[in-house]
Amino acid sequence: MTPMEAVLENPIVAPSQSLDREQRKVVASSVIGTTVEYYDFLIYGTASALLFNRLFFPSFDPIVGTIAAFAAHSVGFLARPIGAAIFGHFGDRVGRKAMLSLTLVIMGLGTFLLGCLPTYDQVGVWAPIALVTLRLLQGIGLGGEWGGAVLMVVESVPSRRRGFFASTVQLGYPIGVVASTGAFALVSLLPEAELYAWGWRLPFLASIFFVGIGLFIRLRVHESPAFERLKRQHAVAKLPLVEILTRHPGTFLRAVGLKVSEVGFVNILCKGRTNSRPLWRSKTRPMAAAA
Repeated sequence: MTPMEAVLENPIVAPSQSLDREQRKVVASSVIGTTVEYYDFLIYGTASALLFNRLFFPSFDPIVGTIAAFAAHSVGFLARPIGAAIFGHFGDRVGRKAMLSLTLVIMGLGTFLLGCLPTYDQVGVWAPIALVTLRLLQGIGLGGEWGGAVLMVVESVPSRRRGFFASTVQLGYPIGVVASTGAFALVSLLPEAELYAWGWRLPFLASIFFVGIGLFIRLRVHESPAFERLKRQHAVAKLPLVEILTRHPGTFLRAVGLKVSEVGFVNILCKGRTNSRPLWRSKTRPMAAAA
């Protein structure tokens, strides 16, 4: 039995309308952690539209270079199901708290290293290879974060308010959009030479501070009550991923379909609007002309 099945079949959290201190910490840590991870994930998309064609794909025509940058960007989405499978499996084996802390570290490390990457002019083809590798790491981290954060809340809050408080985790996406766009709006104020030399790195490097805050809060949260009960009963699933695929294939496929449609629609709508309106309009910046 997975923790989610346990909490749905036999809730162990009293059906109160209000949250106690620990439950508020769970909700806050989930929202903050998801915000940090979406910030990390989304600044890559903004940089792909505005900068990465010149920094990592300069041998191409500017438009073709931008397409190549977005192709690398898509790797993160392909990696998200892998992250969800890995961290979902071990979240049911080891615990939510440990896996959610690990997703923050993975995402933060990947994003920070993106800010440290040498460009194509410095190391040649190894620059885009490293870019894609770190984007893969970002996707795996976010894939494990969102679902785990939602489940942590569902398994910790009163049964009558599960849907409401679990939905607050999704606030991380719009806050992440605003934060990532704002970060590049600020660095765009730099002169063009400084922006392409070092300014573009700042939003990525700043992630390490946000991750530190999120990790500090998350480590102070207790484990999911449902998982703790399963451990006491020695009822933790041995192969959670296999269990889900064999016992609940219909539910699994419906959940995948719903998430794919939601992610596809939201990203086309939000990122299309954001990335088609560059944060700066100088004619010397190719994306401004291309937009």
